[in-house]
Amino acid sequence: MKQKSREIRALLAALRERHYHFVTPTPATHARVLANRKKRYAVDLRDVFGWSLPFAPEAIDAALLTTLRDNNLLDEEGGRFRSRVRVSTLDDDLFAHSAFPTTQNDAVFFGPDSYRFVRFLQQTLPALLPRKRLVDIGAGSGVGAITAARVTQARAILTDINPLALSFAYANWSEAAPGEADFVECSGLSGVTGDVDLIIANPPYIADPDHRAYRDGGGMHGGELSFTWAHQAARRLERGGAFLLYTGSAIVNGEDKLKAALFDALSGFDITYREIDPDVFGEELEREDYADVDRIAVVGLVAVKR
Repeated sequence: MKQKSREIRALLAALRERHYHFVTPTPATHARVLANRKKRYAVDLRDVFGWSLPFAPEAIDAALLTTLRDNNLLDEEGGRFRSRVRVSTLDDDLFAHSAFPTTQNDAVFFGPDSYRFVRFLQQTLPALLPRKRLVDIGAGSGVGAITAARVTQARAILTDINPLALSFAYANWSEAAPGEADFVECSGLSGVTGDVDLIIANPPYIADPDHRAYRDGGGMHGGELSFTWAHQAARRLERGGAFLLYTGSAIVNGEDKLKAALFDALSGFDITYREIDPDVFGEELEREDYADVDRIAVVGLVAVKR
């Protein structure tokens, strides 16, 4: 993990020196933008590390090309190169993650949900201070843990079943430098020991037929993993412990069934629950297994154990 993270950190440092900036859209928007612009090859850093386009060696400066080569971050395609890493900006931070398209089973995703998750944490965490030890379940790029650690000053534990995700998270964490952290390869909370008083999660919430770890939320139209992690958090937290969940819920015939399941799993907690965005990933509704779904809503839950 640390070796791969050092390679990624070298790229992040180089891009920071070059004042790189790119806000990452949804995969659907990404594909539409590339189709509209009819651009086949990269001409600048945003094309290389944001739009994930192939590039000729002269498209970037020699020092940056050497950084990519020396750190094994390039694929070669017919005399042109493609970065294996994509980099997004959020406020003053750089976050490395998998290049587009994220078709691999171990892909590490960063996109609009990452931005919304951060805003959700920034809005809700100040009311829950102080906190000593936090866990980010399924940390992915580490954006949630970095945000929560900055707000709370708590010691962070980042878990993920994907070792590549932990490599990205370690690199992003080291670049952001919010304090001490532990990185644990495990499912849910299974590898976390000791007391924790804050658990945050941004689980995948789409039913993905390809079962990609960053995307597949399982049954309940993708809500199963959110329910599972809520159930684990309920068993783990002591009085005063808080669980913050940012996820998506499939609304079926006007009913939010995930909400009911979460309230059941978190009995004994004081809960606030709200829709953050009423309609996301509408293209998923074209699939047969979503035929009964009205819409997919992004929701935020804050639960504090009584």
